[in-house]
Amino acid sequence: MTASFAPSRAKMEADGVAESAIAAFESTFNLLVSGETGMIAESTITPVPELVHADSIDLAPDASLLDKTVVLKLNGGLGTGMGLDKAKSLLKVKGDDTFLDLTAKQVLKMRETFGCHVKFMLMNSFSTSDDTLAFFQEKYPGLAAEEGLEMLQNKVPKLDATTFEPAVCESNPSNEWCPPGHGDLYAALVGSGRLDALLKEGVKYMFVSNSDNLGATLDLKILAHFATSDASFMMECCERTANDKKGGHLAIRNSDKHLILRESAMCADEDEADFQDITKHKFFNTNNLWIRLDKLKEIIDTHGGFIPLPMIKNKKTVDPKDDASQKVVQLETAMGAAIECFDGASAIVVPRTRFAPVKKCNDLLLLRSDAYVITPEYTAVLNPECGGVAPVMAIDSKKYKLVGALEAATEGGIPSLVKCKKLTIKGLVRMSKKTSFVGEVAISNMGDEAKFVPTGEIKDKELDLTSAIGLGPLKPTVVASAPIDGQKPGTSGLRKKTKEFMGENYLNNFVQATFDAVKATGTDVSEGSLVIGGDGRYFNNEAIQTIIKMGIANGVKRFWIGKDGLLSTPAVSAIIRERGPVWQKAFGAFILTASHNPGGPEEDFGIKYNCENGGPAPEKLTNEIYKNTTTMKGYNICQDFPAIDITTVGSTTVAGDDGSSEVTVEVIDATEAHVALLKSIFDFASIQALLDRPDFSMVYDTMYGVNGPYSKAIFIDELGQPESTCMNANPKDDFNGCHADPNLTYAKELVAIMGLDRKGNKVGVDGPIPSFGAAADGDGDRNMILGTQFFVTPSDSLAIIAAYADVIPYFRAQGGLNGVARSMPTSGAVDLVAKDLNFDLFETPTGWKYFGNLMDSKALYGGKDYTPFICGEESFGTGSDHVREKDGIWAVLAWLQILASVNGDASKPLVTVEHIVRKHWAKYGRNYYCRWDFEGMDKTGATAMMDKMRSETASNTGRVMGKYTIATADDFTYVDPVDGSVAKKQGIRFLMADGSRVVFRLSGTAGSGATVRMYIEQYEADPTKLDMDVAAALEDLVKIALELCDIKTFCGTETPTVIT
Repeated sequence: MTASFAPSRAKMEADGVAESAIAAFESTFNLLVSGETGMIAESTITPVPELVHADSIDLAPDASLLDKTVVLKLNGGLGTGMGLDKAKSLLKVKGDDTFLDLTAKQVLKMRETFGCHVKFMLMNSFSTSDDTLAFFQEKYPGLAAEEGLEMLQNKVPKLDATTFEPAVCESNPSNEWCPPGHGDLYAALVGSGRLDALLKEGVKYMFVSNSDNLGATLDLKILAHFATSDASFMMECCERTANDKKGGHLAIRNSDKHLILRESAMCADEDEADFQDITKHKFFNTNNLWIRLDKLKEIIDTHGGFIPLPMIKNKKTVDPKDDASQKVVQLETAMGAAIECFDGASAIVVPRTRFAPVKKCNDLLLLRSDAYVITPEYTAVLNPECGGVAPVMAIDSKKYKLVGALEAATEGGIPSLVKCKKLTIKGLVRMSKKTSFVGEVAISNMGDEAKFVPTGEIKDKELDLTSAIGLGPLKPTVVASAPIDGQKPGTSGLRKKTKEFMGENYLNNFVQATFDAVKATGTDVSEGSLVIGGDGRYFNNEAIQTIIKMGIANGVKRFWIGKDGLLSTPAVSAIIRERGPVWQKAFGAFILTASHNPGGPEEDFGIKYNCENGGPAPEKLTNEIYKNTTTMKGYNICQDFPAIDITTVGSTTVAGDDGSSEVTVEVIDATEAHVALLKSIFDFASIQALLDRPDFSMVYDTMYGVNGPYSKAIFIDELGQPESTCMNANPKDDFNGCHADPNLTYAKELVAIMGLDRKGNKVGVDGPIPSFGAAADGDGDRNMILGTQFFVTPSDSLAIIAAYADVIPYFRAQGGLNGVARSMPTSGAVDLVAKDLNFDLFETPTGWKYFGNLMDSKALYGGKDYTPFICGEESFGTGSDHVREKDGIWAVLAWLQILASVNGDASKPLVTVEHIVRKHWAKYGRNYYCRWDFEGMDKTGATAMMDKMRSETASNTGRVMGKYTIATADDFTYVDPVDGSVAKKQGIRFLMADGSRVVFRLSGTAGSGATVRMYIEQYEADPTKLDMDVAAALEDLVKIALELCDIKTFCGTETPTVIT
């Protein structure tokens, strides 16, 4: 066939593929179009004679060679054949150690032992790079920081099976590419510049092996042999057995006497008998290679920048999940095939212990068991008690093809295999660390429920468990399902209309996707407790029962459920962080809330997952959850588990019929942990003294949300205030038909009581006005602070709490604040305080998870400690490092503590909220600020509006509009100073030369439609201009903002739903 390489070259160049990779692919492409079959006839080769055996090497190890050596692990595989979709090397193989843990520890141990810097490299693929680098940054930051740790495998286009032009997949363009096989090692070394860099550093020898082969360690004797033999290339081989007869073998090519590899695909049918004759062709490639880098450089230069490797052709479809999609060929090469390109190449026979790849669950179970042990050098070796012979594993390849199935079978621990000769398993079983297999054991189960293998010693037995008693109420079943569009979590979880959540499989799919994602991070959900609770909105209690049943089916053994299904969002964080005992500590939580959104059967419902630090799931986890929802095939549930009475505090334990497992569901007091934590933070005695003053009164409107019980527990039970202090304090599943959002628009009843209108202007009131007013949202994490006829903006509230932090015992006892943070749209009021008081200051995207990283900078990441820490958002969210969520009632108590501190002398006139704010403005100046919310906008139009502004940032920079000059227009990007993660497209900013700002964001938390948020800010230091009307002060900027966004054209209105 005549076909041109030009389209492939153009595609690769357009995607930035290195020229070395393009040249290598062109060489393979030319073999394809020339009609090259890749077949190697038996008549053209000669069997390899006896080779040197590693055991016979009589050379002293030479540690000085280590300075000239680099260890490279091939780490491009995802392990899809075992059901994995991350780097296979991140699979736990021994205790909590992954393949990469053991490899990293081997390198570090060798450096320590020999006092030299053994170089270490990885060849990752575009599929494994992010996960692998994140792993090293978290666990081995020293290695992560070394130059040249990663070398990326290239990618090549899939080719149309008929025309050999690049294939097209419009539904998912990433499917148009494939990895070029590990033969790409050589092109990647050249294209990345690492080959030249290593040679310049004096590195002469490279040891290459697969990351899943724990037997492939840097052996000093083999290194010494390679160095003294002066071979240009050396392949480690093992002797073939009957089990290896269908695999490739080493041979000598008659034409030039070079060593070559012949794979099964290269063997014609008439040569099959010779190919499988293990007495004739004795050796196979382990893929452990030793390469002289200077010789490699010579060969590459000779061939114009690449090594001409034999072609491997695979017939596939462009979309691997769609057999009806375009037929393609994928061209690959194997790195071991390069042996034929090196003059003076050699091979060495090594023991099977150096070839121990984990390809199947058989291998993984054996490696995880006591049949293998880890040496002080962090190598995995056969336990001496095995007598030099590994147990033969024959577990059901259909039932246990995927790692998930094996982990379900070993949820109770890994059985002992050290005295086992052969283990055969047919069907579904559940095993335990309390079981020891001895001799030859065969277990079968023909039923569809996994049956429990008895504990104790099982020696030389055949067990049929088909008729054994099962789990009964704890029996998990898999319910078939399919992906449901739109289950991408926003900054605070997934929020949709309640009826959508109540639809078939909607909640179930998302919960299963979450369990799968959490377990993939390494969290053992069978240890510790899962917290579940919500803000009490419609469908809350039904969802809790479903999550309990699904949690049990996914391995959870203990649950903590808030009484009546109620738990505020900050209380959940407190429970995760504070509640014990240690062996029951929570590993995470499901919070059922749509926050400040309306509730009821026609309104909104939501769900979010919080992690073991008490904070919202980080973006990496929420992305994984969403990814799982797009591939959902079914969910796990224990359908026969009884409904739990969540109206009464107490524990319920349900055991499986076979006695192998039990589950405990504990209904806990919803307020206890959170109230106890708050009592440790604030001086309740001084706050009570303030509240008891005859000239002080307060009202706290919890808006029929979850904070009602918390307000009663604190203000009535702890601080002895009258019940009238707590307003609308009985939670209702529809928030009494109100919008439980604590702002001037929706907290109408409170705002009127405090003598204000929806714009914050003073209005007349019959009767006395309370000294202090506050409001909470549906899930209790937001707050609004009011004084007598005075509204405190959330941005000012944050700044004032930071300025007065030392009056709060929690901060004062720890030496005061270290850091403060605000979301990008929040005004810069707190920035002025931070500069004045020398606090670390951070500007983050909207979303409390970004604050959580800063709070955990030392505890989780080993970085600088920014705590004690205060943070806040303009959307009425304020909090500190006491939990990892914003905390509405904390903010209320913080203000009361400040008021108590300035009102210590009851004989003097009351210092009010307004006094405190005006004193703050006098010192720091005032940030005039407002936010316009356009709710329920058409998402297509709103997105187009944002895209237009994004595309015009460059042209708008420097633009003069009225009295303002746009100094910078951009799309806010945040680089996390703690973990290095990058968050893009976080809001369009127009930063004026005088410090004023206009910001636009699309909210990700609305249940339906889109919410466009427009933020306007102007700083004023002139003491004569601190008492202007906010609307008047911002009037010119508002007009400019509306012109910049043109929302009238895109969304049909310029009238906001809410102004705050």
